[in-house]
Amino acid sequence: MDSMAGDDQPTWWVACLCAAWCGVCRDFLPMFTAQAGANPHMRFAWVDVEDEDETMGEVDIETFPTLLVARGDEVLFLAPIPPLASQFTRLLARLQAQPRPDPGVGVEANALLRRLKAEVLPRALV
Repeated sequence: MDSMAGDDQPTWWVACLCAAWCGVCRDFLPMFTAQAGANPHMRFAWVDVEDEDETMGEVDIETFPTLLVARGDEVLFLAPIPPLASQFTRLLARLQAQPRPDPGVGVEANALLRRLKAEVLPRALV
């Protein structure tokens, strides 16, 4: 099980899947960084999907920013999110209170998480 050092609880991952050219993503970065500071029990990573094309595999991100939120090895959320701090805060609170996958999170999401954890997330931490 994926867990943070000295903790038996699964590690929470919050990855923003973005693109360097995306102005909305650049505007979202300060909110994302603020959430990282407010949630030290979670790991936050900023992933440029165009730089990580091979790792992304068949997952095609068409709307930015897209968030991937996972608990341990299970993706709970993989979808675009409006760049609003209040919605981001509510989403994280809801997922922590009821850690179960949102409808529509497919098996490819967990495969993507495994690839990201192995190759990208450790070097993309915010």
